[in-house]
Amino acid sequence: MKFVYSRHNLVSSEAVLERLFEIIPGALSWLIIIGTALLSWKNPWVAAILMIAFILYWLLRLVYMNIFLILSYGRLAVEEKIDWQKRLDDIDQLDSRKDIAVVSTNIKERISAYIHCKQLKYLRDHNIAPPLSKDIYHLVIIPVIKESRGIVEPGIVNIVNGTYPAKRILVIIAVEENAVDMIKGDAKSLQEKYKGYLLDLEIVIHPRDIPGEARVKGANATYAAKYAAQYFAKLNIPNENIIVSCFDADTVARPNYFSCLTYSFLTTPERLQTSYQPVPVYYNNIWDAPSFARIIDIGASFFQLIEATNPDKLVTFSSHSMSFKALVDIGYWPVDMISDDSAIFWKAFIHYDGEYQTVPIYTTVSMDIVTGKNWRETFTSIYKQKRRWAWGVENFPIVMRAFLKSTTISFAKKLSYSFKLLDSFVSWATWSFLLSLLSWLPSVFANMEFESSAIYYLAPRIQTSLFSLASAGLIVCIVISLLLLPKQKESEPFFFRILHVAEWIFIPVVVLVLSALPALDAQTRLMTGRYMEFWVTDKYRKTPS
Repeated sequence: MKFVYSRHNLVSSEAVLERLFEIIPGALSWLIIIGTALLSWKNPWVAAILMIAFILYWLLRLVYMNIFLILSYGRLAVEEKIDWQKRLDDIDQLDSRKDIAVVSTNIKERISAYIHCKQLKYLRDHNIAPPLSKDIYHLVIIPVIKESRGIVEPGIVNIVNGTYPAKRILVIIAVEENAVDMIKGDAKSLQEKYKGYLLDLEIVIHPRDIPGEARVKGANATYAAKYAAQYFAKLNIPNENIIVSCFDADTVARPNYFSCLTYSFLTTPERLQTSYQPVPVYYNNIWDAPSFARIIDIGASFFQLIEATNPDKLVTFSSHSMSFKALVDIGYWPVDMISDDSAIFWKAFIHYDGEYQTVPIYTTVSMDIVTGKNWRETFTSIYKQKRRWAWGVENFPIVMRAFLKSTTISFAKKLSYSFKLLDSFVSWATWSFLLSLLSWLPSVFANMEFESSAIYYLAPRIQTSLFSLASAGLIVCIVISLLLLPKQKESEPFFFRILHVAEWIFIPVVVLVLSALPALDAQTRLMTGRYMEFWVTDKYRKTPS
């Protein structure tokens, strides 16, 4: 479907629709929060019943999410030590293999081998012949504006030293023209040091003030991708054989990332209309970050682990990969939107009439926890970062307009994705308020008649019991967070991990202040027409990555 994925330069009828849909998420979130407070004041008996029902629903959702968190972590653990290059050889030799079986003794290996054999059999049974792995090239775009060499270099080192042949990887450091000379000099020194180990390492300077562009990362990445298209064309490498990864400057992919990504690409039947989402973790500087910063970003990793179990509704987030052909076909990233990482999925989904997907890949990419030189700077930076993430709500009105216009996307998909998109943002902004603050208001505003009723006596006790049951879910999160933690620096005492367990006590306050509140802030800004500008996260490390 031909659709311009932007809120700018709309005709009057489209502009009215855009403005209407911009109001809906924020208005709904505020209606839930204010409506619950007013109902608790006017009719605490009804409010108490509704709040118990909500907490019960939340508890069931929590159980559901914990189950899939465990399953997703289990899959991640199973795939952690796989020899992906060997598996690529299996795909290359698929036509010549008489049997598809992998012998293994370890339980993890057996599970992984079963999944591998199932994928190979699917390719053979459906006569799908993927290209040879040696013909697959990778493009890695690293947008930079104020990130120093110490932030960018660890990611390049892992690309060079990874299991996938680095000579088939083109790295582009996409530097903004208005970056200071020191940053440009750092990029040049990285090029000189690592260029010979890769297919190439190019520096592309993104000019300022290109008409139609905003000061956003997507504009920089798009400019670099257009340069890459010309580069690959000169080498006669078809776009169908190129996978592009757009990484934040601090992204450090695991050594097996590009091998695992290539495997997923080759085993996905609709590989050219698919994005590939790794699990983001925030471990580059985890031992230097304050406790509240660690907890909030570990929670973001958990959310992505849970989302990975539902690929039918998975949307790209942060550093991810996709077919370069799809990127070129849809016109690259939006150049006037802040939320480019999720916007690229929706832009592709609409372009391909709903026939586009995101496939989880069970390997990790590590990034920085936002930190500052002190707690106040760290708190402010985290709040701004989460508000920028929550600004992904800007996709909602554009997607809704596209759905109304489309006659080819099925009604079921429109309804399903619309509900998920709206529900995810409204839940993000309201649930912590409901659980932490508003759930107790019926008791506070109870009148004498209500105080003498059974519901007044039972409601707080039922809520307390439900919250106690929810603590089991918290234990699951604590255990998995400990399992996911990177090896501790030798200089750090053992009690640091004990402290990490204790930090989870403060999660209700941390999530309320540094997740729900920024989300409500972002929705309120969109609702009132106070549009945000792109804010570059400060990267500060006490010690090298």
